[in-house]
Amino acid sequence: MKLSRNVPLNAMRVLESAARHLSFTKAGEELGMTQTAVSYQIKLLEDFVGAPLFLRKPRQVALTQTGELLAGRATQAFGILATAVEEARNRTADVLIISCTTTFAHQWLAKRLGVFQARHPKISVQLALSNEIVDFSRTNVDIGIRWGRGDWPGLIGRRIMRLDFAPVVSPKLAETIGGLKHPTDILKLPIISPNDRWWKHWFAKAGVTETDLDSRTGSDFGIQNLEAQAALAGHGVAIINPVHFAEEITSGRLLQPFDLVCNDGHDYWIVYQEGRRKVAKIKAFSEWMEEEFPTET
Repeated sequence: MKLSRNVPLNAMRVLESAARHLSFTKAGEELGMTQTAVSYQIKLLEDFVGAPLFLRKPRQVALTQTGELLAGRATQAFGILATAVEEARNRTADVLIISCTTTFAHQWLAKRLGVFQARHPKISVQLALSNEIVDFSRTNVDIGIRWGRGDWPGLIGRRIMRLDFAPVVSPKLAETIGGLKHPTDILKLPIISPNDRWWKHWFAKAGVTETDLDSRTGSDFGIQNLEAQAALAGHGVAIINPVHFAEEITSGRLLQPFDLVCNDGHDYWIVYQEGRRKVAKIKAFSEWMEEEFPTET
């Protein structure tokens, strides 16, 4: 049965309290209302029902048969509602939803998240992987880990990692042209995601003023993790954040042929709504991230 929008729910709450105390005065004290306001709400409900709910006596009130029936059902209904709200609050309190870029999640967060969860076993973390900037006002995301300049209105942001970039390549692919001795040698090989703006930035810093990037065709992955995998497979030279793939570079599976590392002002930030900074689960994760990134790197 659909609940009518005209049902005076506030008056029902007053009825439940007054019936429990058998006193309009005590009901008012419990609900923060005057005795006159309680009487008005009860009269409003009686008019809606079409029958008296209380017998008014000089110094006390008593429920009528109709009032007793309605008050009993109201008590049950508010009990069910209170339980549902508590369950919803507990579920919300225990689940931390983090919007995160795919690469950061794969290359950093997934490898260390167990430390946070061991410290906070009652918090269940859910990752929402996306390279798009999440709109906190339209989603149930609690925290975002995004790249940018940190200028997001209404959000608290803390820089956690520099988003540097440099070319990497499979050593075997580099050997096919006798190695990479000068930045222009990169142009002798297939380039992964040639339209990535990082390429032009890096070549300019390297002193290479003429490239054929605009005329090149090829896959545009848009995700560092996929680009690194393509480079590992020997399909071309990728431009990625070396920190994310330090293991592959240290082991020799990927070669970073030049020391030049660039940054275009876009770094990784942890962000959340200013109005939710004191929410326990958000505060716990933010403090953990501060420990993991004690200074801006």
